[in-house]
Amino acid sequence: MQKTIKETSVISILILLPVILFFASFLIGRYPVSPLDVLMALLPIKTNLSPAVYTVVWDIRLPRIIAAMIVGAALSVSGASFQGTFQNPLVSPDILGVSAGAGFGAALAILLGSSPVMIQVMAFGFGLIAVSLTYFLSRNFKGNTILMMVLGGIAIGALFSALTSCIKYLADPNSKLPEIVYWLMGSLSSVNSSSIMMIIVPILIGFTALLLVRWRLNVLSMGDDEARALGINIDKLRILVITCCTLLTAAAVSISGIIGWVGLVIPHVARMIVGPDHRKLLPASIALGAFFLLLVDDVCRTAVSIEIPLGILTAIIGAPFFVYLLNKGYEGWS
Repeated sequence: MQKTIKETSVISILILLPVILFFASFLIGRYPVSPLDVLMALLPIKTNLSPAVYTVVWDIRLPRIIAAMIVGAALSVSGASFQGTFQNPLVSPDILGVSAGAGFGAALAILLGSSPVMIQVMAFGFGLIAVSLTYFLSRNFKGNTILMMVLGGIAIGALFSALTSCIKYLADPNSKLPEIVYWLMGSLSSVNSSSIMMIIVPILIGFTALLLVRWRLNVLSMGDDEARALGINIDKLRILVITCCTLLTAAAVSISGIIGWVGLVIPHVARMIVGPDHRKLLPASIALGAFFLLLVDDVCRTAVSIEIPLGILTAIIGAPFFVYLLNKGYEGWS
């Protein structure tokens, strides 16, 4: 009975945290908006609110709030799934070179003077290309497939990072270079409703598929031999999980830039709260990831007079927490 009450309380908190912050985030910003104005603007009723309030709520803050929650949830659930699939608590969503590939695609698009939509398209496309190259390498070299995939991801990530450095070297230092550097540090300042519509399909596919196979991840995280003994086709399952995580990560990076540490740290926090069972871990990672990145974005856009890139703050928070986990000797990941 006591266990049931505790589980119910934890689930309620995980649901309420992002919901409360979602509405509170409308009130945060340089243009003051009251809670009543936000509520009236969101409801489909006729009001005498000024057009400026509608613009702030619908065109500026709502797309950014939704984007922060989607990106945070996507990176977190990808990290939790990758860690279970590779049976390694140190794996993060960019392990297969997705972020490096997406960064190169965006940098190349900015260098060519492409539109914001094309920057997102090229970031998404090169993220997928990087993972495809990693998968090709892992299938054509002898040895353990998982190890080859991780090593291939490191090599492809390094290659695309070097190509991005070439782009930065060639870019105009007065115009293109600052834009590339700022994009690579992560930001949601340019997100609008069109950006969200562009990624909604891969995001829904990734979330749905991972949630449907979350109980199989429990078996996979026990080890390949145990999974085979229970009748799981580990190769097909692993490819499915990697494909879904790649879609989620590439879609998230394409609109936000490179945001580190979220996919590594948040799954550990969720695991400390709900345990290693992926049936609970994946939904908890989604809720905590959405809450965390929305909170970070609120701080980044209001803490000082200029906006702080998201990647800086997530690193400042994530690195000390990761050291804390190492110092604690965290062993309850599986």
